[in-house]
Amino acid sequence: MAATVYQTNKKTGITYAYESVSYWDKEKRQSRAKRKCIGKVDPITKEIIPTRKKNRITKNKLILLNLKDFFMAQLFCLIKFEKRLD
Repeated sequence: MAATVYQTNKKTGITYAYESVSYWDKEKRQSRAKRKCIGKVDPITKEIIPTRKKNRITKNKLILLNLKDFFMAQLFCLIKFEKRLD
């Protein structure tokens, strides 16, 4: 079961919202919690402002996108060159 936990940074005074999921640690025989930062909490409206984008572009995806653009540019140049020959 997920719960929203609010924690204030003492140095900056900013309150962050976390999604907390509880699980049982078999080795230590204790309940533990995994937290994932959802975002900052607006002090006036108390609304959660996301700190990260959900669909970040990874390094591998960025390389593939650059290769796709490179090949598309080469194809465009070849088509242009072929039209000049006609």
